Amino acid sequence: MSNILLPSLIKILCVNVSSSNLLTVAFGAFHQFIRYVIWKSAMASRAGPRAAGTDGSDFKHREKVASHYQMSASSKSEIKKLTVVHFLIWILVAAQVAVSHLNLVSHDLVAMPYQWEYPYLLSLLPSFIGAMAMPKNNISYLVISMISAGLFSVAPLIFGAMEMFPLAQQLYRHGKAYRFIFGFSAVSVMYLLMVIAIQVHAWQIYYSKKLLDAWFNSTQEKKKK
Repeated sequence: MSNILLPSLIKILCVNVSSSNLLTVAFGAFHQFIRYVIWKSAMASRAGPRAAGTDGSDFKHREKVASHYQMSASSKSEIKKLTVVHFLIWILVAAQVAVSHLNLVSHDLVAMPYQWEYPYLLSLLPSFIGAMAMPKNNISYLVISMISAGLFSVAPLIFGAMEMFPLAQQLYRHGKAYRFIFGFSAVSVMYLLMVIAIQVHAWQIYYSKKLLDAWFNSTQEKKKK
């Protein structure tokens, strides 16, 4: 009886589970397996790698530290670019002062410098102190750099704008100029230089302030921890 029944059952099973049904079942099982693998991968990536020595509870602290680091790196990059432009402006002012006082060319070709240009030569000092502050995130040096930038960079430019205003007004109203730099009105050339310089120094102080905030917040977070 069993010898007859077993082949019959196998035959019925083979008929019911045809080749197409087998493909369907195999495909369904494979599809479920892929979904399971994707779900596990998503759960693992959502959790993310955990820093050694932590249980993940300090995530917000690490997020703040990363934000401070990004702000610090971005501000440092902008300050370095502005320092390069500032150095070029400084070279132009220093060249005029040197050429005029050493009598390398006629004063008709390169005019004598204005009074504000002499204190502006010290504007390189704040940039130098700021550069010293960056490698070790020295807050004290950065504060000194910001204060000296106001004294040696911005203040001479404000004084220069007032010093040259009567000459600029005379040039505008009467078209008369008495100082020239390579054939151009000296007051026009220096005003153009001042407009660029005041923007450079304003942005330097702005990014220095952002850098100072990032360093200060980072220091406070370390103290709390």
